[in-house]
Amino acid sequence: MLLNDKSVIITGASRGIGRAAALECARQGANVVIGYSGSASSRPGVEELIAEIEALGRRACAVGAPAGDPDTGDKLVEAAVEHFGGVDVFVNNAGICPFHAFLDMPKELYLETVNTNLNGAFFAVQAAANQMKRQGRGGAIIAVSSISALVGGGMQTHYTPTKAGLLSLMQSCAIALGPYGIRCNALLPGTIETDINKDDLADVEKREYMASRTPLGRLGRPDDLAGPIVFLASDMSQYVTGASLLVDGGMFVNLQ
Repeated sequence: MLLNDKSVIITGASRGIGRAAALECARQGANVVIGYSGSASSRPGVEELIAEIEALGRRACAVGAPAGDPDTGDKLVEAAVEHFGGVDVFVNNAGICPFHAFLDMPKELYLETVNTNLNGAFFAVQAAANQMKRQGRGGAIIAVSSISALVGGGMQTHYTPTKAGLLSLMQSCAIALGPYGIRCNALLPGTIETDINKDDLADVEKREYMASRTPLGRLGRPDDLAGPIVFLASDMSQYVTGASLLVDGGMFVNLQ
């Protein structure tokens, strides 16, 4: 198993990419801290995920707290230490993307997006890195950024800068944390079918267009990210840090 007895924290893990990653990490031998928003509507899915992880013979616990809260990272780390003895892998996956035009963007929506996607991530990564440093055995930090870190979006002017920020954060943290054996990398998903874009992809014409832009001929699924996350979390990538990995079916390179 690639992650045997590792302690893995995953934010935004109640559904979508985070849920797929939690299950694959468990299949590979990890115990998982499930970070989620704390909303009552998310709790049934979290309990189901815990049961599935335990059915795989691994352990799991959940921490419900807003991703944009600077203190959430400390709570996640405390849970990992209490239940599993430390933190080996931190996966920052939590994020929102409420589509909106630029010229009349409400300040509240902009700030909520930046706090959830970037500011909260900064402090959570910092908390995980400090715990990894204290442990003295290195670790892996993975940020789920987006292809949107590399391209623009007219209805995503509040979102794309946060994903570019996550990519830059991983690049800088790779330098800052390398001396402690902590590797930091970013995943850049393309169009993945999740709750974050289900309303946008309900437009059949747009859905078909996005699929046609992808050389592999389909939109992505959350499971498509699980393998790359495990790779970057495991010793198979022990000399990989400061890197960005596009997981987009080839969409980014398809300019013609």
